[in-house]
Amino acid sequence: MPTASNIALFTPLTLPNGRVLKNRIIKSAMSDSLADGRGNPTAAQIRLYERWAEGGVAASIIGEVQGNSHYPEKPGNLVLDEGSDTVAFRDLARRGSVNGAQLWLQLGHAGALAHRPISQPKGPSAIDFPDFQSEAMSLAEIKAIPDHFARTARRAAELGLGGAQIHAAHGFLLSQFLSPLFNHRADAYGGSIQARMRLLIETVEAVRAMVPSDFAVTVKLNATDQLDGGLTEEDALRVVAGLEGKGVDLLDISGGTYFPGAPSSSERATKGPYFIDFARAARALTSTPLMATGGFKHREEAEAAILSGDVDAVGIARGFVLDPDLPGTWQAEKGDPAFPRFAALPQGGMTAWFTMRMTDLGEDREGAIDRDIAQAVIEYEERDGRRAEIWKARFACR
Repeated sequence: MPTASNIALFTPLTLPNGRVLKNRIIKSAMSDSLADGRGNPTAAQIRLYERWAEGGVAASIIGEVQGNSHYPEKPGNLVLDEGSDTVAFRDLARRGSVNGAQLWLQLGHAGALAHRPISQPKGPSAIDFPDFQSEAMSLAEIKAIPDHFARTARRAAELGLGGAQIHAAHGFLLSQFLSPLFNHRADAYGGSIQARMRLLIETVEAVRAMVPSDFAVTVKLNATDQLDGGLTEEDALRVVAGLEGKGVDLLDISGGTYFPGAPSSSERATKGPYFIDFARAARALTSTPLMATGGFKHREEAEAAILSGDVDAVGIARGFVLDPDLPGTWQAEKGDPAFPRFAALPQGGMTAWFTMRMTDLGEDREGAIDRDIAQAVIEYEERDGRRAEIWKARFACR
């Protein structure tokens, strides 16, 4: 007999634009690194999202989908532009939305975090650290961003995807503009938090105006950069208030950054979901449905978050890599994912292990769960190297 809390987790959620999520469990965005190096979906990538849909997820978000090839996060990113393989993208959209699931893409632009072997990183301001450098964007380049994101979202809608997430978290471009640590501009896009959020607001408005009304427009926002001098929770709450009334259907709360040397949210020592307190504060400032991503490892944690009213949905990433049928597992009350433990953790090891595990799932290879983490790093880096060469050959003329 399902418990009351279980029923709450599996109650449908109607978004402001009328689109209905069949439950409250969303596969949050990850860089699956499964595109072919030319920006197109592979058979393994399509199968991966099909598996998550078959497993009962309400919606899956494809991480870091680029609108062009200039500022990718990795050479395994998808690129959705005028040169894309539309047949493969339509197949991804169709198979990733079976079983009543929805498939959304995350609008990507890595900015200063763009993968240096295949890009020339640019952000709001120039950065010149010993181990990290990027150029400053021109005002014309900044003003082009909203239309660029909007056109990518419209292509997604035309190809059958159900929504898009505007990425303003984890240190990527829009997150860089929000952070006073990385945004030192003295024009209309820098200074106060009202100015630093301007590009995000303009992007949300442009996307909403260019897609159908039933296409979900969502935003991923950092509660904090977890860096001294970065985006604070106080300023992040001002961003939440600034997004009110702009046509956002779901606000995904996360935190942290991938800048070199920064602590990773996914490796936090604290137990339990990470951003529930921030979501509780945000609730008083917005009517937009809220989702928290990070730290949900047990069904009881997800249930409690929904029952508390602090969030309307929970975002889970690595749990879905360990159990692609996670919603069905939880609905049947069959237990929680078994997270791996490693005696030693090489730099980048956890990301590499989970990324290569997604490849296993996409290739229906269940037995590779015991992959050595050091070997995962080797496989991950070698594949990135091969795809970087493919990327450069494919996009060199652009």
